[in-house]
Parts: sequence; C-alpha cells; structure tokens
Amino acid sequence: MTSARAERVPATAANGEMDIVLLGGLWLPVEEWDEVVAALHAEGHRGVPVQLPGQGDGNRLATLNDQLTAVLVAVDECEGKPVVVGHSASSALAWIAADARPDKVAGVVVIGGFPVADGGSYADFFPVVDGAMPFPGWEPFEGPDSADLDQATRDRLAAAMIPVPEGVSRAVVQLTDDRRYEVPVTLVCPEFSPEQAKEWLDAGQVPELPLAKHLDLVDIDSGHWPMVTQPRVLAGLLRAVASPLTQARGAGGTGGIA
Repeated sequence: MTSARAERVPATAANGEMDIVLLGGLWLPVEEWDEVVAALHAEGHRGVPVQLPGQGDGNRLATLNDQLTAVLVAVDECEGKPVVVGHSASSALAWIAADARPDKVAGVVVIGGFPVADGGSYADFFPVVDGAMPFPGWEPFEGPDSADLDQATRDRLAAAMIPVPEGVSRAVVQLTDDRRYEVPVTLVCPEFSPEQAKEWLDAGQVPELPLAKHLDLVDIDSGHWPMVTQPRVLAGLLRAVASPLTQARGAGGTGGIA
C-alpha cells in the first residue's frame, strides 16, 4: 500500500487511451461528471459516465442488479480493459463490477467510499419515503464533506439530487469471485486523509480493501463531491491511475499499481 497527495471512440492500447467508467454516488445526476469527462479528454483518456437505472431515468423500481447490469454493459462495450470509478456508495458498485468482470477491469478507483462485504447492505443510510431514499439535505454532511460547497452550489445540487430507489439502497451485496482481489484499487481520499483511511484499514473497519493485492491511497483537497468542486484535479488523479495501466496493457501485463 502506498500513499500520495466528447464523442466516445473506443480506446486502444496502441493509441495510449483508456476508457474510464464513471459511477456517481447516491442521488447524484450523471451530468455532474461532465467537467471531469472534458478534462479526461484533454488528458488523453475517455470518461464514460453511466446513467444508473433509478438515478435520472424515472425508474423508481430499479434494483442494484439493474445498476450492475448497466455498469457491466458499459465495461463490456469498452475495447480493452477500462478503469471503473465509483464515487461514495457507488464504490461498492464498482467493486461488485470488478467481482463480476475480474478479467475485464484494469483497475478500480473508489472516491470517498468503500466496498461492501458479501452479504452486507448496499446503502441503507437514510429513511425510505414512498419507495425511494430522498436526499436528506445538507445537515448530515456538515463539516469536511461539504465545506468546499458554496451556498449556490448547495442549492443547485439539492434541487437536482435524485431519490434512490429502495431496491438499490436496501439491496444485499453479493460477491462471488476472489479474483477481484487481483484488480488494482486506488482509494481517493477527499473529506478524510490517507492517514485516516490507513488507520481504518489497519483496525479492520473497512471490508474488502485489506485483501486487495494492489492498493494505493491518494489524497485530494476537496469535500465529498470532488467532481463538482475539483473536476480537473480529479481528472488528473484518474489519468495518473490509468496511465500505468494503459502501458501495462499495451505490454501485455496485468497492470498492477506500485
């Protein structure tokens, strides 16, 4: 473990580009990835934000399996092995995708969140109202989570946040393939530091990641939503993760992170 502070065309090892699949956390509209996608394009990679069922398509009956299917479709449509990025609760979804496609995913990045162990609840954090878990407002996120959000941004995001279907938030996580531990993982630490994350890992408070064979902890100076407040910095971190994996893929390697 180490610590450190457009139109879509399929990426190939030959041209040095990589698809980076982007999964937003709870309530987050897919459009919030737009600036990251633009910055990744400028960095020579292609962001692939996934419209998760139940988060913007009006499907209040969507399940976690529906969301996983959408992610796997995006992964399977990539030429070569993509990096799968999960934000917040979708860190668990990215990890489930690695479990389902351990030979297809080049790496996983989790931003401000952690995988969930097999048999655990996906994201049952707040009350469900009429079959969905609405955004609870900013009070639960006061402090480091939201310190970098000004009032205008808070108002805009709160109005745009999408209630999460109960079939997603209260779903039970299923993991079946231990080869997921071979997939390189990068934990991006926004509202907490890499040092704090390492303490949680050492104390056994974080499932799954201690078993990963290749794990990096990377700092970012932001709150919980860096795609909103630091999109270019976040894109640069994702490029830094993707670049060595691209080189390893082109050389026929497995793409471990030192």
